Amino acid sequence: MSNEKTAINATYFSIIGNTVLAFIKGLAGFFGNSYALIADAIESTTDIFASFLVLFGIKYSNRPPDENHPYGHGRAEPLITFLVVGFLITSAIVIAYNSVLNILTPHLLPKPWTLIVLGAIIIWKEYSYRLVIKKSILTNSSSLKADAWHHRSDAITSVAAFLGISIALFLGNGYEAADDWAALFASGFIVYNSYKIFRPALGEIMDEHLYDDLISQIRIISLQVRGILNTEKCFIRKVGMQFHVDLHATVNSTITVKEGHDLAHQLKDRLLEKIPALGNVLIHIEPNEE
Repeated sequence: MSNEKTAINATYFSIIGNTVLAFIKGLAGFFGNSYALIADAIESTTDIFASFLVLFGIKYSNRPPDENHPYGHGRAEPLITFLVVGFLITSAIVIAYNSVLNILTPHLLPKPWTLIVLGAIIIWKEYSYRLVIKKSILTNSSSLKADAWHHRSDAITSVAAFLGISIALFLGNGYEAADDWAALFASGFIVYNSYKIFRPALGEIMDEHLYDDLISQIRIISLQVRGILNTEKCFIRKVGMQFHVDLHATVNSTITVKEGHDLAHQLKDRLLEKIPALGNVLIHIEPNEE
């Protein structure tokens, strides 16, 4: 299965899961007197729209190169990641705002059965995170990674709600707002996770040097090609799910231009064969100095 197909399937999984959970959380929060669960439902609702954005970004970024975009459309993916981070921060603000309002508003204790609902949600969201983060690593997708962290953030808010409701039920009257304080605390975690998602995507847009392991792999493979004596400069930039490479390779200074040209093609073909995640590979031939 192609990286694009794998990423799209993972996104559909997120959309369906978040839709079902938003419905369940909303009902459980309303009938169970839990404002933390209602806040959780709000976050899951924003996750649905964020997952649709991720789906669009993955499909658009995998369009083939054209006259106006010779390097393809991969830059769309980190841009979509920025939008997804915006959804995360927005949901954190909404949760924090509603938590403060509910703390200031007297209300009934949550129902004990809401803990069962939350326990099931925590298990499901952690499973969803692990599944989607695995797919994001497999496909080199920054927007899919952001989608995975939506699941982890959801799990965190659910854990906070679970603890808050447990405290409220254990301590009884006077502690009805414990789950609201928990939701407020969880909103801070969401903002922190937003930064963790935003930072790598920003580095991708800025062509930040982040790929030492991949460079080492490229150098090792290059020396396996007969005629390549050494490698010098190696620059890598990530575009969508692919890595574009500019590599300077050293060859014998006495060979002909055609032989050097052929060696460059052999090296390029070998790298593309051994590292499928590579996109454009530009080889610059350097003569060795004897």
